[in-house]
Amino acid sequence: MDYEAIAAGLNQAIPFNRHLNLEIVEVGPGRGVVTLPDSAQLHNHVGSQHAGALFSAGEAASGGAFLGSFAEHLGSLTPLARSAQIDYRRIARGPITATGTLTADVPELVAKLDSEGRAEFPIEVEMTDGEGEVVATMTVHWHVRRNST
Repeated sequence: MDYEAIAAGLNQAIPFNRHLNLEIVEVGPGRGVVTLPDSAQLHNHVGSQHAGALFSAGEAASGGAFLGSFAEHLGSLTPLARSAQIDYRRIARGPITATGTLTADVPELVAKLDSEGRAEFPIEVEMTDGEGEVVATMTVHWHVRRNST
C-alpha cells in the first residue's frame, strides 16, 4: 500500500485543513500524524494555539489513522466523524504534532461492515508540542458504512 500517496491525497482533499495549513505527515495502518504550524493567524487571545485549530488537527489525525487502516476498502466505504471529545491539558505553544491511533481490530471491523453494513469505533489522538509535552488528548468516534451497490 502506498501510504505516502494516501497522505498526499489527503493533504489535497480537505479544503479546511489546507486553510489551517495542516499537514498530514504520516499515514499507516492504525496511525495518522498531522502537524499544526505555529502561525499568528491560528493563535488565540493569549498568543497560544487556538482551541479550534487544535481540535481540527486532532480530527485530521484521526482521519489519517482511519485511512491508513481501511485503505484497501476506501472505494466501498463512507466514513463520518460522529462525535469527538477533547481535553486541553496545557497551553499549546509552537508547532503541534497530533498523532491518531486506531487500536480496534480492523479485520473484525471489516467483518462487521460486511455483515451489518456499518461499524462504529473510536480513534485516540495525542497532541504534543515541540518538547514532546502533551498539550491535548482527543477521542474521535467514527461511523463507517458500506456504500450501496
